[in-house]
Amino acid sequence: MKTKNIFCAIRIFIIALAAAAAVACRHAQPVYVDVDGEMLGTFLHVTALTDRPASEIYDLMMRIDAEAKSSMSIFDEASLLNRVNRNQTDSIDRHIAFNLELAGRVHEVSDGAYDVTVKPLVEAYGFAAKDRTKNPNIDSIMEFVGFDKVRVENGRLIKSDPRVQLDFNSIAKGYVVDMAADALEQMGIENYIVDIGGEVRCRGQRAKGGPWRVGVETPFDGNQSPGAYVQQVISLSDCAFATSGNYRRYYIDDEGRKVAHTIDPRTGRSAVSDLLSATVVAPTCAEADAFGTMFMALGKDKAIEKARILEKQGILVYFITSGADGAFEVYYSEALASTLKRKEGFHAI
Repeated sequence: MKTKNIFCAIRIFIIALAAAAAVACRHAQPVYVDVDGEMLGTFLHVTALTDRPASEIYDLMMRIDAEAKSSMSIFDEASLLNRVNRNQTDSIDRHIAFNLELAGRVHEVSDGAYDVTVKPLVEAYGFAAKDRTKNPNIDSIMEFVGFDKVRVENGRLIKSDPRVQLDFNSIAKGYVVDMAADALEQMGIENYIVDIGGEVRCRGQRAKGGPWRVGVETPFDGNQSPGAYVQQVISLSDCAFATSGNYRRYYIDDEGRKVAHTIDPRTGRSAVSDLLSATVVAPTCAEADAFGTMFMALGKDKAIEKARILEKQGILVYFITSGADGAFEVYYSEALASTLKRKEGFHAI
């Protein structure tokens, strides 16, 4: 009995020491801490006003990264999404269900230009870490592409054709940014910015005061240096930001044509147009991510038309298009005007 009591006392003492150590690691007063690392195969940056140590936030981000990859990664063969795509299971989790529901809403708004069932087309063109097919039979592939071919019933994905496959690359990164931001808020953090591969959600203010500042990159072909060539700076708070473009992920085919990773699911063809990049400011990063891809698939004129309608729903845009003699032309939502560092010569829509 005495031995048992001694072990209980030791256990309580160790737990007390661990709790004391955790409290001791906290800052006496909240300070802005920076966390850098890698998530989803790209860079991670977090700045937050908190009394928690940076290591705690980093560990939190890594847990979110592992959870997201296990669910939605198309690069991890063991992920739930890949097992669903291979018809090894039809059960889906909350992450897949949420993204599929949001994708359905964006699909409807886009008149079919946004569709997460494009995976077979993306692979045929050599994206998503796959070797491209020489002269792919697009008409054949289109037989099992279409959002109307999937639905969710009681937590299960129902496919009208077993060859249908989902690809959340146009929405999942934004969703993971939201997961990270929500986790910070659950810790009581009210001033922060989360940036995963250039997709951002922010709240409150930065260390120097005032809104957070994010850059819009210059969309010239071959720009492989994130943040090195900034075309615009936007001041933001309590919202999310994402940019889609075809200036980084593309190749020139054997006939000299540019093939970009944005695929128009209505035609099965690469969506290359005079819309060079679409930056979206929205309430959530998942929305900004998905709508950015939608605008790129639509092209300049249709994108501007849809942007005017979506502004009423809090979806704001900053489009960079190709103009005469290789010059850039910019179109932006009027509600963004006060947030832009410069707008002379640009067009409000």
